Amino acid sequence: MGRYIAVMTNPKKTAYSEKAALARLSEIKDPLLGRDIIAAGRLADMAHKDGLVRAVLQIDPKHAAPFAPIRAAVQAALESLDGVSAAQVILTAHQAAPDVKPAARSRTNPHARGRPDGYQGDAMIDHVVAVSSAKGGVGKSTLAVNLAAALSQQGKRVGILDADIHGPSLPLLLGLRGQRAKTREVKDRGLIVPLTAHGLTVMSIGFLTDPNGSIVWRGPMVHGAMTRMLWDVDWGELDILIIDMPPGTGDAQLGLAQDIKPKGAVIISTPQDLALEDARKGVDMFNKVNIPVLGLIENMSQFTCPNCGSAHDIFGHGGAQSEAARAGITFLGAAPLTLDIRKSGDNGTPIALGEGPESKIFADMAMRLWDKLNSA
Repeated sequence: MGRYIAVMTNPKKTAYSEKAALARLSEIKDPLLGRDIIAAGRLADMAHKDGLVRAVLQIDPKHAAPFAPIRAAVQAALESLDGVSAAQVILTAHQAAPDVKPAARSRTNPHARGRPDGYQGDAMIDHVVAVSSAKGGVGKSTLAVNLAAALSQQGKRVGILDADIHGPSLPLLLGLRGQRAKTREVKDRGLIVPLTAHGLTVMSIGFLTDPNGSIVWRGPMVHGAMTRMLWDVDWGELDILIIDMPPGTGDAQLGLAQDIKPKGAVIISTPQDLALEDARKGVDMFNKVNIPVLGLIENMSQFTCPNCGSAHDIFGHGGAQSEAARAGITFLGAAPLTLDIRKSGDNGTPIALGEGPESKIFADMAMRLWDKLNSA
């Protein structure tokens, strides 16, 4: 990887707008592709803090010379913006991956196209499973964490990747809030070292950013961050990696599904009709990119009163199971809405690690998922 850095200062500006920055950069043409550098996918990262804008353009090392004036143009464009007192522009030169046929995947670089050269951080992962919901607020992250914990309890080597760039939940759900990931050299590559909690190997954008700050990124930057947390993290040997997908069925979800190509997907829904409509969209999305849906889980199927123990169907009951039967999808199980599940998430200790009835529910789901995964 080659790095070419230019920094200049301009103290007179006062108000920064990322929208304005992207608009200005879209006026700069890629010298090789003829499109603007944003449409060409050159912008790998851009961040603004205390008047400094740092932008990263990804190029092939052999194109360093023709991109030298592009670096200067980007720097000048950024420094012309309000709120920018200095601009740092980096050309990150990854060597291009060799052309391969789709079936010709190797153990060390199973998805060669678009990846950086050299050792891949996910080279020793046996199965990748996406846990997804087309709608936010259905408890997807809580379910993903407890499925991962239940699989670990059953003797599997489990990793979990928080791919929700805008709303990372794993640091809180696994008791890792405020911790920071480090890097180390692995086979001539600098890789991010994931954190560990409760026997799980864990990675989240929350380990790389301010936990109290917002991440205001557009689609290409979000997608780049998600894929790099798979490729550039030293995951080690895992039986299964669970990806806690961002909610929705847009560019980020499609790009992640196509680039990573998981072995299968699990859809999370509540029983209510609105959530089930969105769950159908999620199933359709994975069908369109040829990723099998391994199963459907109904979350918040019932509310159990902590005082009297009676069950109440606040969001309805059995809707996801009926939808799974209609779509010909395996129903992996139903999780109730209980105070204990909520408390366990807030405390950073998945309830699947315990001995109560909720733990048994997640254990059964995990066994069904593992059986389905190995028969797919």
